[in-house]
Amino acid sequence: MLRIIDARTGEPMDAAPARRGLTRIEVHASGFDASGLRVLLVADLLVRALELGGTPVWALLTGEREQAELRAAGAALGIRPFEDSRGLGAALGEAQVVHVAGEAEETAPEGVRLAVASVDAAVPLAPAADSDPATWRLALLARRRTLPLRLDADTLDEAGRTLARWRGAVALWARQPSRPVPDDVRGRLRGSWEDDLDVPATLRVLEWVETRPDLADGARFETYAYADRLLGLDLTRDVGRAP
Repeated sequence: MLRIIDARTGEPMDAAPARRGLTRIEVHASGFDASGLRVLLVADLLVRALELGGTPVWALLTGEREQAELRAAGAALGIRPFEDSRGLGAALGEAQVVHVAGEAEETAPEGVRLAVASVDAAVPLAPAADSDPATWRLALLARRRTLPLRLDADTLDEAGRTLARWRGAVALWARQPSRPVPDDVRGRLRGSWEDDLDVPATLRVLEWVETRPDLADGARFETYAYADRLLGLDLTRDVGRAP
């Protein structure tokens, strides 16, 4: 069960309190900047985590400024589109409302609030045409959402190296017979992201799986493919390509 810390109370809450009940996610991003993009990414992770647990989700984006630019940048990072919240009320069968917002953003009084710390971007917000947007996504995922993040050339270089190494490894592991994700590995993965969306802990599980000596390569492949349903890093992109 996914549990998130409500920024209003500091208490952990079930993100989906009713089994199979609809969770509405309202994303509050006031403009097109790195902090707004991080808010969108955290909301995308929340949607993915809930859907992996079988919870239906209705995701909405609020805001008045630079929404087209923000949506375009989000799409480049693999963030799935959110509906426009204007003029929409509560949904039939709605069991929970979660507001995902920057720390200074105003939100509606009802529902759980998921706060996202700011980003200090020392690089242009739009990735270069020849760069991989997934590098930006990984760089933004590498620090807990409650902690401020500095996004600079070194951070992006490190994320790019990690992404290249993992994709190369996944392509090699895919050549071996498939094996199921071990129960203890699956438990660690789900335990990480179901603990207040601790995605950096999820990344550490992948680092552990990468070098764990008793795992078959087919199990490593299936583990990375499974985790990527949450991470959205296109880790299987190079499978089947010529070395």
